[in-house]
Amino acid sequence: MTRMSILVVGGGGREHALVTHISASPLVGAIYCAPGNAGISKLARCVNIRQNDIPRLLDFVRRKAIDLTVVGPEEPLVHGIVDEFESQGLSIFGPTSKAAELEGSKVFSKYLMKKYNIATAAYEVFQNHEQACRHLKKTKYPVVVKVDGLAAGKGTFVCASEELALSALNQTMVEKTFGASGTKVILEEFMVGEEVSVMGITDGESVAYLPSAQDHKAIFDHDQGPNTGGMGAYAPAPVMTSDLLQQVDAEIMRPAIKAMALEDRPYRGILYAGLMVTNDGPKVVEFNCRLGDPEAQAILPLVDSDLVEAMFRIAKGKRVRDIKIANKWGMCVVLASGGYPGAYEKNKKILGLNKKLGNDIFIFHAGTKLQEGDEVVTQGGRVLGVTAIANDFHSVRERAYWAVGKITFDKAYYRKDIGAKALKHLITSGAN
Repeated sequence: MTRMSILVVGGGGREHALVTHISASPLVGAIYCAPGNAGISKLARCVNIRQNDIPRLLDFVRRKAIDLTVVGPEEPLVHGIVDEFESQGLSIFGPTSKAAELEGSKVFSKYLMKKYNIATAAYEVFQNHEQACRHLKKTKYPVVVKVDGLAAGKGTFVCASEELALSALNQTMVEKTFGASGTKVILEEFMVGEEVSVMGITDGESVAYLPSAQDHKAIFDHDQGPNTGGMGAYAPAPVMTSDLLQQVDAEIMRPAIKAMALEDRPYRGILYAGLMVTNDGPKVVEFNCRLGDPEAQAILPLVDSDLVEAMFRIAKGKRVRDIKIANKWGMCVVLASGGYPGAYEKNKKILGLNKKLGNDIFIFHAGTKLQEGDEVVTQGGRVLGVTAIANDFHSVRERAYWAVGKITFDKAYYRKDIGAKALKHLITSGAN
């Protein structure tokens, strides 16, 4: 049998985890990644095409006769890469632009949940800065300010006071920190509970679940400071019990998939529900149209099924099958550039990448590049995702932080409390 050629679109830690999983598939021959990074270049041929340059990606896939394109990040999906490829008869995994609006517009997402009775926080939408400011006079605090469009995970502000909320509105609507994404804002009820990420692969009707995960958005320990793209994750999340997952499946995931079909936006690809587990049950914080990052780095090493087969089946309009998951734990700790998510320096030499750390350790590159002489340097805010897998949670946490200690660069920063919430659950339940 002729083995498949695959193109992975993107260049971050999620894409490195995807390429690592894909490279183990017996179905796959050649792997390309656009644009890729220093770590991905060890497993795939990196192509100097930006992830949003859809015409050039389309031309590359045609010229190379690529069998399947796998899209990692949300931007190309929202901008219609799947629509363009499918119109040319090319196989691509991910939702269309109309379906990806579930992430591309938080206002649309809220509309859908309200219309189809999917549990989420109470909210109001504003396009006028003055009206939004007046609303803050009568709201309860804390309040959550969200920009409507894509913001790389940084467009949400949890505001404990009117002063902080006014500052967030000024950033988004006056200073336009997030550009057109902040033209509309949502002022949302603050939900009390514990966040968890649930991701599944769906063919538009059925859904096969990946391990649940918990991301750590804030830059500092104990969830302090501004939000980032994610500073670490572990999987599975103990808060997402089997009973709770059944409830999420019945009340959130399947209703959302059905709602999208009813809205003439059939949803095929990865459906990600960011949830808050409240005293009133699970509620949706947000929907995303792709694998979480860094959650993917903790999840994908736990997947025993060949996701290439699953992705190709869905791209061809076939039904999804169940996914086999290893009975293990995964944990990722992000090594970031000092100053992130604000201003940070680049081109810092990374030390320790050549150390043999063991088969249970994965170093997923996010913001890296190769210089002359094969020297790897920093190129982004989130630089590396240091990931471990193990049979029990205490071991996976110990191994992940042990590996973090073996790698460094000037002004490297990481959170030291990734997994602390899981420990509380496990101690309470007497499990590990």
